Amino acid sequence: MSESDKNESFKQASLNYHRFPRPGKLEVTPTTRLDTQSDLARAYSPGVAYACSLIEEDPSAVADMTARGNLVGVISNGTAVLGLGNIGPLASKPVMEGKAVLFKKFANIDVFDIEVDEPNVDRFVDIVTALEPTFGGINLEDIKAPECFEIERMCREKMNIPVFHDDQHGTAIVAAAAVYNGLKIVDKKIEDVVLVASGAGAASLACINLMVSMGLKKDNVYVCDSRGVIYQGRAEGMNRYKEEYAQVTDKRTLAECLDGADIFLGLSGPGTVTADMLKGMRENPLVLAMANPIPEITPEEAKAARPDCIIATGRSDYPNQVNNVLCFPFIFRGALDCGATTINEEMKVACVKAIAELAMQESTHEVAEAYAGEQLKFGPDYIIPKPFDSRLIATVPPAVVKAAMESGVATRPIADLEAYQAELNSHVVRTSMFMQPVVDMAQAGDEVASIAYAEGENETILHAIQSVVDQAIAKPVLVGREDVIQQKISDLGLRLTIGKDIDVVDPLQAGLMESLTEDYHAIVGRMGSSYEACETMLRTQSTVAAAMLVQQGKVDGMLCGKVGRYDYHLRRITEVFGINPEQPHLTSMSTLILKDGPLFFTDCFVNIDPTIEQIVLSAASAIEQVKRFGVEPRVALLSHSNFGTSSAPSAKKMRKAAEILRKQFPDLSIDGEMHAMTALNVEYREDIYRHSQLEGVANLLVFPNMDAAHIALGLIRRKANGTLVGPILSGLAKPAHILINSATPRGVINMSALAAADILSLKKTQTS
Repeated sequence: MSESDKNESFKQASLNYHRFPRPGKLEVTPTTRLDTQSDLARAYSPGVAYACSLIEEDPSAVADMTARGNLVGVISNGTAVLGLGNIGPLASKPVMEGKAVLFKKFANIDVFDIEVDEPNVDRFVDIVTALEPTFGGINLEDIKAPECFEIERMCREKMNIPVFHDDQHGTAIVAAAAVYNGLKIVDKKIEDVVLVASGAGAASLACINLMVSMGLKKDNVYVCDSRGVIYQGRAEGMNRYKEEYAQVTDKRTLAECLDGADIFLGLSGPGTVTADMLKGMRENPLVLAMANPIPEITPEEAKAARPDCIIATGRSDYPNQVNNVLCFPFIFRGALDCGATTINEEMKVACVKAIAELAMQESTHEVAEAYAGEQLKFGPDYIIPKPFDSRLIATVPPAVVKAAMESGVATRPIADLEAYQAELNSHVVRTSMFMQPVVDMAQAGDEVASIAYAEGENETILHAIQSVVDQAIAKPVLVGREDVIQQKISDLGLRLTIGKDIDVVDPLQAGLMESLTEDYHAIVGRMGSSYEACETMLRTQSTVAAAMLVQQGKVDGMLCGKVGRYDYHLRRITEVFGINPEQPHLTSMSTLILKDGPLFFTDCFVNIDPTIEQIVLSAASAIEQVKRFGVEPRVALLSHSNFGTSSAPSAKKMRKAAEILRKQFPDLSIDGEMHAMTALNVEYREDIYRHSQLEGVANLLVFPNMDAAHIALGLIRRKANGTLVGPILSGLAKPAHILINSATPRGVINMSALAAADILSLKKTQTS
């Protein structure tokens, strides 16, 4: 396909993206129910009057009564749309809708985009400032310079909420983070370097201002625009913002300024810089060529001329993309959450350092998958994080909040920043708050449980183990080849040290293999497995090797299942461990974390067509598991029958199981047999049967067979975008869990915590 054909194809795909499935990229969705007359009366007349009166008496109550505290206005007059210029407010609307989507996607901030047909500065400012009662913050967008400077200054002076011109400050913050880390790599100090800028517009001057506030000396800054160097005494094309950086110098061209410079800051146009110009720069130069879509110099040209340079651009197809989305969602998140009256210099610098420091951490599995093929390890080609790094939400806002509080602009200070960070993290890692009781159990006491990971060479497992070690959840023992594991640790940029943070066990070691084979043969020899077959099994099946390490007491518990079929892993570890005599029934429970809370399922993975007794045992096990998470079980036994509407054997089975469970757990809310709709809709259930012993919406669903359970789990997980925890296996004589193939690092961390909690609980029971 030719380049023109590719461009045409991309154009059509982009137009279809905006046109289908419905025009635009936004919709307004209610956050409260409006299903009944009672709902209507509370939402509008007459109930809404109480909220209005409260705000009239106490204006600060608006943050509790309305969405204002999480609402940002993205406002533009379309006079400087990126790459398109002055296209007017109407044509700028797709860009503003896109900005709104980014706010929501990355920081869960709601946005109204407002396109204002007003080029006059004073009238535009009057319009924006009059909107203050609507918004918690204002993001000015795509307004041309120098008017944008005046508009932002006047709005900031007149408004008591954050006003942030992202084209200036968002670019400045991310560019400053790139410079901050770039200088660290080349071992230069910001107060010693010389910076040359090509472009004297809003973004360029904001970048320079921020870097000066971080220590860059004004005397070491040279700015060039389309007329050449900005110097004292120049009359043409000047304004008071450019005058700030007018130098006393004889230099008149960009090439002259770059001779002996350390940093090139480009926010101008394509081809502004040549290879020869770069050759005159000092050793290890930083080149920020951020013109879009074509940079001032391409990375290929820059590297050919100066192999020692570190280069960043504004493009996603090159390393080190300077992308505003690394900043604006998160600085607003922090500003809104602490009720900041402005976004000041201290908050911007805090944002810079938080972004920069995140790049120095090892990459996560999710980021590595999103950017497959790229080496995401701190260095010349990775000086700033990627936009889809989910850690930004829990890293940047707390730093911004801390700076806002210390600088005195936070009207709602946050006392516990660690709790705030955990809350932010829960928006991305939906299981974190739910799992906290189990994590606490895993971390309790002086002893740390040791867990064998059967697939120790798997990259997902290795990413997870870094967090397991960091959080002191368990002592990982990896089954695999030490040289392979060590190489992958290095390739992934992890901080794991074999022998210190983790242990590695290679079952192929002669002495160990002989010991494991002898003991394994003693267990399965009467099941038709010869000594040679046992040795082959241990050589080829890491799950069996991990199970034998547990059986021999070398480790406390195990995880397996990342590769291969669930039922195969279950069969192998059951052969080794056998069933727990105190709970003589093997079963599983799975959990979906949904927007309105957890929903528990039993049994989706073990028993294909359970008997009444097995259903009761599975439900009883699940009830105890649910309590571990600090949740009161509300149990519904599901069927095609609804309180006696069918006499089919499967309906009778669930009806009888419900009777037994109610007697066994008289203080719990349990009922069945019933439809899923009946279990999850209280009003519908009241219409069907008013004497149900199930109170409220069921949170533990018990199914008549594995088919129904597995199908329901898959459908609800997909449709409701639920996050899976589990399956949690119970009934084995030794602590073990089996992952599903699609388990993410977060899923592995969760299952590690569950296994560790099982181990410590078992040890506590044995010693008491």
